[in-house]
Amino acid sequence: MAQKPFFDKCFTQRRYENAHFNFTNLFMWRNIYSIRWAEQDGYLILQAEYDNHRFMLQPIGPDQGVEAVLEKMAAYCAAESRPFVLRGVEKFMVDIIEKWRPGQFTLTSERDNFDYVYNSKDLIELKGRKYHGKKNHINSFYRNYSNYQYFPLTAEWAPKCIESEMEWCKKKGCDEDAHLRGERDAVIEVLTHWDELKLTGGLLLISGKVEAFTFGEQLNSDTAVIHVEKANPDIRGVYPVINQKFCATAWQHLSFINREEDMGIEGLRKAKESYYPVKMTEKFNIVF
Repeated sequence: MAQKPFFDKCFTQRRYENAHFNFTNLFMWRNIYSIRWAEQDGYLILQAEYDNHRFMLQPIGPDQGVEAVLEKMAAYCAAESRPFVLRGVEKFMVDIIEKWRPGQFTLTSERDNFDYVYNSKDLIELKGRKYHGKKNHINSFYRNYSNYQYFPLTAEWAPKCIESEMEWCKKKGCDEDAHLRGERDAVIEVLTHWDELKLTGGLLLISGKVEAFTFGEQLNSDTAVIHVEKANPDIRGVYPVINQKFCATAWQHLSFINREEDMGIEGLRKAKESYYPVKMTEKFNIVF
């Protein structure tokens, strides 16, 4: 947590659109992905591991001088006798790397990790026939749970949200799913350090019980990123309601909302596509 000011400074050196490029995301997933960091010539250097494969993220900082930093990253990997692998690379960095070492790497796109980006106005207003199904679910929720309350998520609510997360996990079988266990631990990590992370969140209360919660932050000058959205799957309409309420109360002043990737999960992809993104944030893998 002590490194947050340095991370935040690096992430504001230029515009980033990758939902993972913020301190919160790296902090909450640091144990699951064995994330390590270093400072090199004013840049943030990040290394992670997944399925026993180590990789690096693109250097985070200003564009000027980035080629020299890439050289040092490549030399570090060579000294360890392993390939120089970058994952989650934004398109502008692909162009920089192509000029730095033209034709010397393999480039592949990571469709499963593309971020879904929506017009804020679309998520708030849900106008038009394409959102008819969403509005039906929302109206059903309002009819059946007229006693609901929406509150901003604060540190005082964090313990109740953790209880909600644990109940969600029981219903979804987190103990039998390594990814869901990791997600549970990451969510609890954030809620435990709520004030320090300075996030924005919201929750739905029904009969005094937290049945949905969500949180995110501003990603860049015109875009918010939603890190987590959890709700009781047995309550019809609760997901579209928490989404609409949160966007309307927290992100009305921004043009876009990034709801992160679908990880190749069919149900998640269908859900994210059902809100009709206006663009996708492309991410690439580079191997030297």
